[in-house]
Amino acid sequence: MLTIAVIAYLCLTVCVGLYASRLVGGSKDFMVAGRSLPLYMNFTCVFATWFGAETVLSVSASFASEGLSSIPGDPFGFSVCLILVALFFARTFYRMNLLTIGDFYHKRFGKTVEVLTSLVITLSYLGWSAAQLTALGLVLSVLGQHAGAEWLTLNRGILMGAGVVIVYTALGGMWSVALTDMIQTAVIIVGLIIIASLMAYLAGGFGNVYEAASDSGRLRLFPQGGSREWWVFVAGFLTAALGSIPQQDVFQRVTSAKDESTAVRGTLLGGGFYFLFAFVPMFIAFAATLIDPSYAERFAMEDEREMQRALPQVVLDMMPFWAQVIFFGALVSAILSTASGTLLAPSSLFVENVLRPFTHKLSDRGMLRLLRIVLVVFAGLVTYQAVTSNETMYDMVQGAYSVPLVGALVPLVLGMYWKRATTQGALVSIISGITVWLLMLFLAAEFVVPPQLCGLAASLVGMLLGSLSPQLMADERLEAAQFAAPKQKNTAS
Repeated sequence: MLTIAVIAYLCLTVCVGLYASRLVGGSKDFMVAGRSLPLYMNFTCVFATWFGAETVLSVSASFASEGLSSIPGDPFGFSVCLILVALFFARTFYRMNLLTIGDFYHKRFGKTVEVLTSLVITLSYLGWSAAQLTALGLVLSVLGQHAGAEWLTLNRGILMGAGVVIVYTALGGMWSVALTDMIQTAVIIVGLIIIASLMAYLAGGFGNVYEAASDSGRLRLFPQGGSREWWVFVAGFLTAALGSIPQQDVFQRVTSAKDESTAVRGTLLGGGFYFLFAFVPMFIAFAATLIDPSYAERFAMEDEREMQRALPQVVLDMMPFWAQVIFFGALVSAILSTASGTLLAPSSLFVENVLRPFTHKLSDRGMLRLLRIVLVVFAGLVTYQAVTSNETMYDMVQGAYSVPLVGALVPLVLGMYWKRATTQGALVSIISGITVWLLMLFLAAEFVVPPQLCGLAASLVGMLLGSLSPQLMADERLEAAQFAAPKQKNTAS
């Protein structure tokens, strides 16, 4: 019965996608929902950006096993990212009336930088999207094993889940994301609060769980160790906090708002609420170890992908049927809300900023068709990675954000706030950042400073040297001062 309930929920999601397809009249509707979302929808979209598989399954398991010091990126880094975007980027993004974040690089630095950064950002989504499909497959396989369906393995679950996400996202684009996020956020909040309350009751109360977590050192945020541990901690935080700023899905959700003020407020509210609510699945996981100490061993399993099965198994073992339905409904909602965005964002970016020179003769309907085709192809690549990878969801996400951290962040920030940044500087920044990161990753991975921080430093140095040295190539820059234009009323239709 539980499996049937979850399958029914997946079918409902596809129906929402069918409805959303009626709202898509062209490529702009598909990519940014016509820039028309009210505050409550913009808020749910932003919250759902990252409240997905890794938050509920991987981060909660890491906290139950090792505590806050093992998860600096999520929720701390991601929450800071959304707040930074709201305070320093949202207004500029909205005023420039762009469809993708790649359009910013084009206006500021020209076509070459636009294509390079768009490719960097697009490739970064492979790991993140794969994490969501892995989680969906894991949930389906756990339910299958519970129901005696031994044929429903992890990989088959991934394939089934991928099919659902592809269908409803390809049909409705950003409208599908917005509508399903609104429904799924409500299910997530209500569902996880109910489960947390039940777990608190079984564990002797909220206070008892908090005291146990504090006494065990789980609430200790900073690492206990030498410089290596501190560098890893800082790298984890900065990878999430900064590496996720130049990402198309964040940009897409911000600029889908109906006006500039809504874009800022929705992002701030989404980031703040994300930080608070991310502790709920951590609470549930740790409470389980107090109720049954054997779960502490499950959360600390050496096979990290199997470790992620622990929380769903807790609910199956400890909760009544109605609570199981609520939990798995909330879990599937969290996964779907993130998975759809991680497929739509790179597809939009690749079509608009990489393929556009080859598609200028296409009508808007032709562009819409191309967007859907690219989305399906990208989803196929993501599904393959999900099936073949042995990394945890948290590792996949951390790896994904290292790419834009070293290859797209510096040109975005200095391009927006430093008027002397040039096209040559941006190109040197991208090439040096990625080159140093890859060299450190494969040749000096045990160096005390993590590879992504070395790449970030190289990217910054490259931008400074490339912009301040004699310019050997044409500068296609748009002056940074133009980004500070007076607030304009949104006239997008």
